[in-house]
Amino acid sequence: MPTPLDAVLNLADNALRTVFASHHPQRACPQGPIADAALSEQERREAGALMRVNHVGEVCAQALYTAQALATQNVALKAHFKEASQEETDHLAWTEQRLAELGDRSSLLNPIWYAGAFGIGWVAGKLGGDRVSLGFVVETERQVAAHLQSHLDRLPAGDNTSRAIVQQMKADELRHALEAQKAGAVELPTPLKSLMRTVAQVMTTVAHRV
Repeated sequence: MPTPLDAVLNLADNALRTVFASHHPQRACPQGPIADAALSEQERREAGALMRVNHVGEVCAQALYTAQALATQNVALKAHFKEASQEETDHLAWTEQRLAELGDRSSLLNPIWYAGAFGIGWVAGKLGGDRVSLGFVVETERQVAAHLQSHLDRLPAGDNTSRAIVQQMKADELRHALEAQKAGAVELPTPLKSLMRTVAQVMTTVAHRV
């Protein structure tokens, strides 16, 4: 039978792998309908910064789902969170690969992003219960989808690969939100939604540069 120490070691292993290891997707990386056009240096830097922000979002998603799976005692819900986490691993690998292709890097603050997101996910699950935890998933994924749409508007016109990745990520996030709704999520209060948007704006602004 697993001991509390085993659980702690597993959590530490997951965090270290998420933040520092290379990732391998189960699904092939999305490709654009046509080849990428040549990007100027300014376009390449902007695309890299946007994909870095998206990579940070996926680091946070891993932390959130891991924490929420830990917080719940519902076996089916644990499985739900772990399945969603696997799809987010695809996103993590895709954004990681695209950053390398663009000659850019991931955020230097990823350990901090992971720790903060893990804490939020655990508190949401432990203090709010399963339905609030699911509600947090719904609102998070809705906000992430809106954020990804804004990136589609900002990515260079010739960067078809990044666009294809972001479009697939957006579709997956919206599906995660719908699945959480069907699983019994409650609607979060408006002030909490506003706070989540503010925190996300701070994170994306910092990650765009660091």
